[in-house]
Amino acid sequence: MIVEIQCLPSPAGPSSEPYKHIEAAIAVLQDSGLKFEVGALGTTIEGEPDAVWATARKAHEACLAAGARSLVSVIKFEQSQAVDPPTIDSLTAKFRS
Repeated sequence: MIVEIQCLPSPAGPSSEPYKHIEAAIAVLQDSGLKFEVGALGTTIEGEPDAVWATARKAHEACLAAGARSLVSVIKFEQSQAVDPPTIDSLTAKFRS
């Protein structure tokens, strides 16, 4: 399964640490053991469905735990039953330099 998550905390973070809430979500991904890629406007996660669903929820909740008063997360899920399902690399490799 591949997931792209974009967390939109309010406020974005204190002036001294404007990305504090997003960095808390990224820390969850770093600790998850799943493959992930941080992008400018969202992060892509890859792994087994149960692990990916749980990690997306933990990343969402990490923003709140870090101090966001409210949060909207935009999440896109891709799941395939193909023998050789798409991966982050298979979908993006030809665009990398």
